[in-house]
Amino acid sequence: MKAMILAAGKGERLRPLTLHTPKPLVRAAGVPLIEYHVRALAAAGFTELVINHAWLGLQIEDYLGDGSRFGVSIAYSAEGEPLETGGGIFQALPLLGDQPFVLINGDIFTDYPFAELRRPLSGLAHLVLIDNPGHHVKGDFCLQNGQVTDAQEGQDSLTYSGMAVLSPGLFAGCETGVFSLAPLLRAAMATGQVSGERFAGCWVDVGTHERLAQVERLLEARG
Repeated sequence: MKAMILAAGKGERLRPLTLHTPKPLVRAAGVPLIEYHVRALAAAGFTELVINHAWLGLQIEDYLGDGSRFGVSIAYSAEGEPLETGGGIFQALPLLGDQPFVLINGDIFTDYPFAELRRPLSGLAHLVLIDNPGHHVKGDFCLQNGQVTDAQEGQDSLTYSGMAVLSPGLFAGCETGVFSLAPLLRAAMATGQVSGERFAGCWVDVGTHERLAQVERLLEARG
C-alpha cells in the first residue's frame, strides 16, 4: 500500500516562517514537520510515498530527496499552482496506482499508529475522525456504527483529522483542475461508501504559530 502526504499548502497563517520556507519544512523541535510523517510511515511499513507540493516545493525535494535515507522511496507530484486537496490527489493518481492508498495531511502532528490503516477498504474511503478541536467546534461528519455521514443539525459531530484511506475509484469522472476532496467524500457518504473511526490520541492541526508552539511543548514533554 502506498501513502500520499499532502504538502502543497502555502501556510499563510505561519508567516513570516513560510515566506521563504514551505510549510512542511517548518521545524518543530528542530525537525521539519513532514519528516515526522515520513519517519512514522516508514516505521509502519510503508515503503512507497507520494508527496505533492507547490509553494517553494523544490525545497521539499531537496530536503527529503528520494527517501532512501528514511528507508522509503518518494515520488513527487509538482503543482504549478495549488490544486486543492481533490485536484492535487487526482493529479498524483498515476503515481499512486489503482489500489487504495493512505492519505495524510502534511500540516498535522499526530501519534496515530499509521500501521492501523494498512487494511482492506470495503467502500471508497475510510476516514480517521477526532473530537472537535476548539478552532473547529462544529465538526465535519457524524460516525455511527462505523459509517460516516455528513454532519446534521442536532447530531454529535466529529472533525476529519486529515488521515484517510482512499480508493482511486472515489475520483471517477473527475477532471484535471482545482477542486476540493470534501464534495467527493460527501457524495460517497450518501451511498454508504465511507467508513470511519474515532481517534482519541495526540493530534494538532499545525496551522498557526500558537499550535506550532503546542507541538513544541508536546515534543519537549516527551524528551
